[in-house]
Amino acid sequence: MFQDKKILLAVTGSIAAYKSILLVRLLVKAGAEVKVVLTPAAKEFVTPLTLATLSKNAVISELANNDSWSNHVMLGRWADVMVVAPLSVNTLAKMANGMCDNMLLATWLSATCPVVVAPAMDEDMWHHPATQANLQKLQLYGNRIIPVEKGELASGLHGDGRMAEPEAILKYLENNIFSKKDLAGKKALVTAGPTYEPIDPVRFIGNHSSGKMGVAIAEELAGRGAEVHLVLGPSSVKTTFPGIYVHKVQTAGEMYDTCMAEFPTADIAVMSAAVADYTPIEIAPEKIKKTSSTLVIELTKTKDILKSLGQLKRNGQLLAGFALETANERQYALDKLTSKNADLIVLNSLNDEGAGFGYDTNKVTIFEKGGNEIAYDRKPKQQVAKDIVDRIVNMLYV
Repeated sequence: MFQDKKILLAVTGSIAAYKSILLVRLLVKAGAEVKVVLTPAAKEFVTPLTLATLSKNAVISELANNDSWSNHVMLGRWADVMVVAPLSVNTLAKMANGMCDNMLLATWLSATCPVVVAPAMDEDMWHHPATQANLQKLQLYGNRIIPVEKGELASGLHGDGRMAEPEAILKYLENNIFSKKDLAGKKALVTAGPTYEPIDPVRFIGNHSSGKMGVAIAEELAGRGAEVHLVLGPSSVKTTFPGIYVHKVQTAGEMYDTCMAEFPTADIAVMSAAVADYTPIEIAPEKIKKTSSTLVIELTKTKDILKSLGQLKRNGQLLAGFALETANERQYALDKLTSKNADLIVLNSLNDEGAGFGYDTNKVTIFEKGGNEIAYDRKPKQQVAKDIVDRIVNMLYV
């Protein structure tokens, strides 16, 4: 998988920089050619000599050295992928704002290859709104983020912020950068996020869906060669992944109309959005004033998108749906598989820790039309997306 691949490893000033030593060793052992670029702060944690010895290439850390110039433009064009691991909160902030005060940043700004980052920081820094906003900027620029892990941190605390282990980074590169294009020529339709059903000009009925799971599925499908049409409800999650066409919608009705228009030419449809089951019959033209102690809003059912697509499904199309349940989960998922004419149902439960709305992880069980039932452990949503797409590919070609 990594034979003759060109990997540019960028190391920043973080205690997690010690993991870069093993990462270089694993990449070289797998057959990759590795070059390393360091920030000045990174040299406080890991020596250039160690990384040069393991990579068998000179380590670069300065834009200029005596009378010679380090060509960051050619370095950024040389690589098949640039991996920033660890990505410190300081370098993250600089990247998010387009700063260029060291060799690593100059190379990143010149890179024409995919860029993958593996953040590393303490828990409070990771959860800070500024950090999360900077991560969203990086995603908007097209960079891919390997989720942090939970565990013991340099501060002595236990929580989110650990850099992914080197083995996990290799697996991510294998699955998301160098994987075979087994869905080339296929068109996929994916829904993600919530829907907002307006009550008046300022209020709506909605839910807590973030859209993270659906976007991860869309990116996995696109990474494996599919042309993806992502129908995205109101969500702060963004993607600039090549091969994804985003259709932004607000209401269940708008999502239904878009899906009905795109589904006839789709080979794969994954309905992961948390669509409102009911919508107000009437929308107040002005903001409703608080004039009485009670308020009655009459609701009507929204159109069932998954069921409607199941009725239209032709031979050769694969339809997948999601079931988010709080009780009798397995039976509801099996009933949905039959009643919606779906080929696959992904069940996740609000009873599982670290799963469901808003989390970066999920824990799912996949039910297939042929009778297969596969339960998975809790994983980052990018890995869950790979598991789901693996099953879709298996059902398409077996």
